[in-house]
Amino acid sequence: MKMNPILKLESLGQSVWLDSISRSLITSGELRRLIEEDGLSGVTSNPAIFEKAIAETRDYDEDIQALAREGNGVGDIYQNLVVHDIRLAADQLRPLYDRLEGKDGFVSLEVSPHLAHDTKRTVDEAHRLWRAVDRPNIFIKIPATFEGLSAIRELTGEGMNINVTLLFGLSRYREVARAYLAGLEDRIIHGKPIDRVASVASFFLSRIDTMIDPILEEKAEWGGMKGHLAASLIGEVAIASAEVAYHIFKEVFRSASFSYLNQQGGRIQRLLWASTSSKNPAYSDVKYVEPLIGPETINTIPMDTLRAYRDHGKPTVSLGRGLEKAKRVLKSLPDLGINLDQLTQSLEDEGVEKFVKPFDLLMARLSEKRTVFLDSAIRKPA
Repeated sequence: MKMNPILKLESLGQSVWLDSISRSLITSGELRRLIEEDGLSGVTSNPAIFEKAIAETRDYDEDIQALAREGNGVGDIYQNLVVHDIRLAADQLRPLYDRLEGKDGFVSLEVSPHLAHDTKRTVDEAHRLWRAVDRPNIFIKIPATFEGLSAIRELTGEGMNINVTLLFGLSRYREVARAYLAGLEDRIIHGKPIDRVASVASFFLSRIDTMIDPILEEKAEWGGMKGHLAASLIGEVAIASAEVAYHIFKEVFRSASFSYLNQQGGRIQRLLWASTSSKNPAYSDVKYVEPLIGPETINTIPMDTLRAYRDHGKPTVSLGRGLEKAKRVLKSLPDLGINLDQLTQSLEDEGVEKFVKPFDLLMARLSEKRTVFLDSAIRKPA
């Protein structure tokens, strides 16, 4: 019998997390099945995922109605619904978390995207969510904005598990890793243990190609050497960025500065590949899975991509083998007038906005449902 390719990834040192959460996923037993049969070891959420789960189904209506009639406002209703789902998922992953002594088995919950450029309010909301969920196996997701870096350091220093999200650029990734290490150092200075502090850095991939490919396609029409060069780079930049990020990861977590932290029980900040569904239908549906397999990494996969990989994935350790090619790809971009740092900053800005919109849409939909349920309660005869 053919081995499940997703289980094979686990044996190669890569964790598979599901980039989706919903009440029905949990209550139907599907999440438990994925954990037991596919070796799923984590779940991630974001405002867009919760907008789809809550606003586009009736699964939460009974809870919304009860919370509304108890006098809760929209913000409190949102937190109650989200915290409930995160707790349920965390409880299903808790046996794995305990068995692996906190090395895996996490569920991620994101602070409001409106706070992406406000360090203090990000820290305050992280505290509020951490206390509300009250589970050891959760990550609080903090965006990798400039303002987010200080929050990452501060919260890590307080012993909170942080999933750094919306990470696109290599220079920013170095800053994220440094912020995590600085947070661990702060804890040691204050005489606090660091052996149970966990973190991941979520590097977003397919969106890089989605932004850069049209630019390369336009330049490919020039013809000549530069046109040929541009054509050769189409669909290559995201994977190249991931290869170089993995190289940076190994440099940072094999360094003398981390060695000291590791001796005190400090854990590496694992690289997590995010945005791994293929946005371009011309690309393989496992394009952002197959070339990115390596030890101490995570791939957080949407359900459709997970099913595709289960069906026809061919797992083998691939990270590190394409480093020289990756360096050539990234080195070629300036020759075409493409500034990757500028583009990844644009992706960060766009990424924040892409989470703000569904978050606001969800809050508006919750407000509508709350009003409807309260009106129906008023009209209901005694």
